[in-house]
Amino acid sequence: MKVYIKFISIIFFKSLLYVFLIMGSLVFLLNLLSELEFFKEKDVGTGYPLFLSLLNSPSQIFEMFPFILLITTQLFLIKLFENKEIDIFKYSGLKNSKIILILSILSFLTGVLVISLFYNLSSSLKTLYIESKSPFTSDEKYLAVITKNGLWIKDKVEDNIIITNSSSIKDQMLIDNFITEFDREFNVIRNIQSDKIDISNENWIIFDSKIYKKNIYINKNKLVLKTNFDLQRIKTLYSNLSSLNLIELFELRKNYKKLNYSIIDIDLHLMKILLFPLFLLLISLFSSLIMLNIKKIKGTTFKISAGLFFSVIIYYLNNFSYVLGSTERIPIIISVIAPLLILISINTLMLNNINEK
Repeated sequence: MKVYIKFISIIFFKSLLYVFLIMGSLVFLLNLLSELEFFKEKDVGTGYPLFLSLLNSPSQIFEMFPFILLITTQLFLIKLFENKEIDIFKYSGLKNSKIILILSILSFLTGVLVISLFYNLSSSLKTLYIESKSPFTSDEKYLAVITKNGLWIKDKVEDNIIITNSSSIKDQMLIDNFITEFDREFNVIRNIQSDKIDISNENWIIFDSKIYKKNIYINKNKLVLKTNFDLQRIKTLYSNLSSLNLIELFELRKNYKKLNYSIIDIDLHLMKILLFPLFLLLISLFSSLIMLNIKKIKGTTFKISAGLFFSVIIYYLNNFSYVLGSTERIPIIISVIAPLLILISINTLMLNNINEK
């Protein structure tokens, strides 16, 4: 490895570690305040909110990695400017474009490590966080899970427990259903079999049902079952995709398709993760070009502020594009690629005469 590449790599990763620790600390403190507020009236030890904050922080840090990379690149170049090392590189024949190329490669490799190691770790911790906190939430007695055997719903209405298994969802209908209702001691009260259930609201309408009690059954054209679920609640209870690693996401996607369930949110999440290294590369390139174009402006605070300003714009642009994709206003491939194309266009324009900066 050439000496200048090693030097640039060391400074870059030192800056990355510095920014990561600061951002991670801020995220942890904000999480801790949130957990303390949640548990203020609950009988738990003081260490429990601290534990939950540690579990929840990595998944939020993952979402902030574009900001982390942008500020890392800024700090890296500020150090080169202040120590006049950027001029030494130029006099040695190392052009700005070469430095930018090295930074882009380092950022891409960082993205690969983030999705292959950090994301899978954060998703596992997020799962543990949800499992640890769920006993203290109002939703503990409710559960909606999609598996290869279809949709499973656990509900509690008054003293009765209702478990529903459905093979698929079509519009607002559960298809091919079997419902078992238990008392508080888990003794079976009745079983209900139906090809179609309307779940547009919490009072389910069960069509052409067979109701089994002990060894006999009766047919009923229409039966109303009071529950705590409607279609929207089912979607909401299983929307935390950040708690699933890549293998689990692909498995869930397969199960969703089998269930005839919308896979738009999963596809968006997967595409976002898989294109993450490219996004970090473009962010780092953008930050480098901004810094080189405002190189002559004195004041580190101004340069950092400019980076944060553009970070916020990129963040909201990304979110806006993803919302358009998730609501099917635009194709999901466009909602993911459009922000990348915009960054590529801006970077291409700023690359003009970059070696003269």
